[in-house]
Formats: sequence, C-alpha cells, structure tokens
Amino acid sequence: MERTPPDRCRVLESYQDGVKAVRSLAETVADWDVPTPCADWQLIDLAGHLRCVAENFLEYLQDAPDSRLAKLFAQDAATAVLIRQQARQNAAELAVLPPEPGPERILAFGVSAGAYADLLPDMWDRTHLIYRGTKYTVGDHAGAACVEWHLHAWDTARAIGADYRPRDPDLLVSAWHWGVPHLPLEPGDPWEAVLRSSGRSPRWPDPGEGPGRARRRRSGRQPAVRRPPASPGGPAGRQAR
Repeated sequence: MERTPPDRCRVLESYQDGVKAVRSLAETVADWDVPTPCADWQLIDLAGHLRCVAENFLEYLQDAPDSRLAKLFAQDAATAVLIRQQARQNAAELAVLPPEPGPERILAFGVSAGAYADLLPDMWDRTHLIYRGTKYTVGDHAGAACVEWHLHAWDTARAIGADYRPRDPDLLVSAWHWGVPHLPLEPGDPWEAVLRSSGRSPRWPDPGEGPGRARRRRSGRQPAVRRPPASPGGPAGRQAR
C-alpha cells in the first residue's frame, strides 16, 4: 500500500470527481426512501449527512489549525473514543436538519463542497491537525474528503441498484493513510479495501452481506436519529456491526 503523501493534482482531481459523482447520481434518484449500505439509513438520510459533512469540512478548513476537529485529535484519544464522538455529532446534526427534500440537501452539499475546493490551493500546506505527534496538513485532509465523497457516491449508486468505482482508487489508498491516520486500511484491491475499511461490504445488498437490506418507509421527511454511516474524513470510522 502506498504510504507517501498523495500527489496534489491527483487529490484535487479526485475531489472534484467525487463531488460530481454524488451530484450526478443524485439526479437519477426516483425514491429517496430506499435503503443504503449505511446501517439504518435511507437515501434522504444520506443526503442530509452529505450536507452536514460538507459544511463541517468547510468549517474545519476555515478554522485550521484551531478547528474543533483539530482540538479533538489533539487529545490523542483512543480510536474508539474518536469514533463515538463523531458518531454522536453526526446523529445530532442530522436530527436537527429541516425536513427538506433530497435534491435540496444535495444542492447544499455541492455549495459547501465547492467552497472547500475553492479555498484548498491557497491553504494546502497549512497545518490541519496534529495527531499523536504527527502534523497533518490541509492537503492531507483533502484526501480524506476525497475518500468521503467517493464512499457516499458508492452508497448512493448501490441504493439505486447501480454500481460505482472511482477512476483513481490507488489515490484513495494513499489518501486514507494520510487523511485517516487513526484507522488502518485493509489489504487487497484498492477500492474494495477502502470499502471494507469503512465498514461496508463490496457486495451489498447480497444476502448476509450487510445492513440496510429491508425497505422501510417513514411518515414525513424529518430524519429520525439513526446510527451514522462511516465518515473517515472526520474522526468517525467503521460502522458498528
């Protein structure tokens, strides 16, 4: 597995690819209540999560190196603690979102993700956070954002019965090592390794291959507080099984 810092141009290209993939797949969604590979989440929940994470990433970037994410990592807490804290944050933020439709959530995601991309070039080498004595830059965290967007593009594709594989999965391996330093990456095919390391089954929704298979509908559009999907770009990690 590649452990050198990912190439800047490849990261920027992969970031834009991930954002475009999420938006393009969302345009094909006919039913936002279908289940996703993220345990207990429907597509409407995933769209809300994408909006929240993009807004958070923009905030972390603007506040670097003194963001709330940097302060959390500076505690050198155990990985399990980081995962629990981000899981609580994800659930709380999603629970208070307005009951907006999926396309509006994806539109808001695109706005924040685009603003993040606009700021990246001038902030690339700035310290983003320090974790267990190692400095990670804004560029390193941009790699984690790439991982995030491509994972959720795959979630969306699988939820609507399609498939998705990023153009540069090897870049995501390198991005994982530098952008998600608190979580190990499994060996094997680069893209499947990223999927498995985030708690996903590459063959979802095959029988016995993961949560979210049963179709459920809710009355109304206000998301319930649910178990968050894995968010490797922040402190969250593998999905609970």
